Amino acid sequence: MKPELEILRRGSGRPILVVHGVNPVSPRAPFLDRLAEHGAVVAPSHPGFGASAMPPDFETIYDLVNLYQDVIDDLPGDDVTMIGLGFGGWIAAEVAVTRPSKLRRLVLADPVGIKIGGREDRDIVHFFNTRPDELTRRAWHDPSRIPEGCYGLGWQSTIDDRMTDAEMVSLARNWDSLCLYSWTPHMYNPRLKPWLRRIDVPTLVLWGESDGIVTPDYGRAYAGLIPGARFETIAQAGHHPELEQPGAFVDRVARLMEAYR
Repeated sequence: MKPELEILRRGSGRPILVVHGVNPVSPRAPFLDRLAEHGAVVAPSHPGFGASAMPPDFETIYDLVNLYQDVIDDLPGDDVTMIGLGFGGWIAAEVAVTRPSKLRRLVLADPVGIKIGGREDRDIVHFFNTRPDELTRRAWHDPSRIPEGCYGLGWQSTIDDRMTDAEMVSLARNWDSLCLYSWTPHMYNPRLKPWLRRIDVPTLVLWGESDGIVTPDYGRAYAGLIPGARFETIAQAGHHPELEQPGAFVDRVARLMEAYR
């Protein structure tokens, strides 16, 4: 039985599937309405995140990959654009490797998911063993301009009196689920890297120039493993360019969608 998913929807037209990062896409995220001008935005919450149920047998990244294959199958038409954000970029890359028949375009924004350096090299700042204030410093170009109600890496350091008890419980639940799916190995699948060559749809790899969680050099290496992928950076943005620079982010996505109609 498929798990019951909380799904945020905006707009109409060709489906745009947004695969979220460490927290579900906020209804207040400034990129949502802009993106909805270009199609029907569908943004599920992963099982165990937000209000989505956590099935008792879900515990690996492959459970999420198989789930999103089902999500794509259930979308109308045969022209799906998939956008993966951070941790969701890892999921989206894994899904694209399986070549879903409806997938037409892929956008990976600051994805994790692969190991670039050697055994002792830290490619990805440790999400769980790094102080929240340090995560915030590394994840955001300008932490003072985080949109209200939107939580990314370092969310623990942004807790204030405006956050409701329900929001705090939901964020803690998201973090627990993230640990389940990605603690070991931390934020990557050693089996993914050699199979990125199987991705066969037009792919845009976007990176915040100020990302201190996974650097632009990691992003360039990631893009280089995907046949024909374009790599572009977004100025004045960190690990969450869709939140810090929503206009530039959506403009890049829209260009890809127009170029491959």
